[in-house]
Amino acid sequence: MYKACIFDLDGTLASTLRSIVYFANEALRRCGYAPISQDDYRYLVGNGADRLMHRMLVAAGGKGNDTLENVNALRKIYDELYESDPSHLVTNYPGMQETVAALRKKGLRLAVLSNKPHNCTTAVVDFLFPKGTFDLCFGQHPGVACKPSPEGALLIAKRLGVKPCECLYIGDTNTDMQTGAAAGMDTAGALWGFRSRRELEENHAVYLAEKPEDIIRVIDCGKR
Repeated sequence: MYKACIFDLDGTLASTLRSIVYFANEALRRCGYAPISQDDYRYLVGNGADRLMHRMLVAAGGKGNDTLENVNALRKIYDELYESDPSHLVTNYPGMQETVAALRKKGLRLAVLSNKPHNCTTAVVDFLFPKGTFDLCFGQHPGVACKPSPEGALLIAKRLGVKPCECLYIGDTNTDMQTGAAAGMDTAGALWGFRSRRELEENHAVYLAEKPEDIIRVIDCGKR
């Protein structure tokens, strides 16, 4: 029986792609680079801000452009822009608030695990959901490895007082499926997110969810 749900943030719990594109392209512009398309960002994001900066520099300026100096300069501007208004252009996915409320009503413990910096993660969650909706909210922390390391997911399970096998991990990318599997958790692939059905299937998603409400079905009909 599942006792907890752990949600990825970007592309799973919240529709944040337009927000990321806005701040990332503005940071590129200020550093003298051309913008990157929104569709390209679907495959650039997901492994933390540092990896995003590397990928953006290669996409915008070519291989070898992602020097440490360039990455640090771009990251500084990106962080300043993003932290100025983390909820800019962020919206809910249809049905997500109702789904989360229903899971809460069923007595499940709820948490968020993101590779986004912690302060921005909490700002977005607080913007979209009533206070106290989630028992824990973890963004990127110094000393805790980014996903797909299972470290953050296992830490959440421990703090919630549940076994990893009692957690359903919900995400929209290969990184999320790998994280949940490495932590010994069942995974649900969010088809409304940034990546494809094929990617989720190839990374062994236990369940596939077409819409947020399907998570309730998984909880009701899934492992007992």
